[in-house]
Amino acid sequence: MLTNINGVYRMGKVELYEQPVNIPDGSKVVVTFIEQGDVDLNLRGIARAEAGELRSRLSSFAQDWDNPEMNIYDNYDAYKKTI
Repeated sequence: MLTNINGVYRMGKVELYEQPVNIPDGSKVVVTFIEQGDVDLNLRGIARAEAGELRSRLSSFAQDWDNPEMNIYDNYDAYKKTI
């Protein structure tokens, strides 16, 4: 069984964005580091039309993403060191 949970690597530890459900302690995990920056969707088999449709479905989140208070997450590690 595979379960995907997103997270972030900080200061030698992986912080999960949500608590796993029905996963016993001691379960083995695989961590994949994702490069930041632009993603070539064509290399990943996602056509322009599919990307547009996905963007349309996610548009309801745009107000939250565009909120100036969310800018902190653009460089969270640097901000965290200042507090």
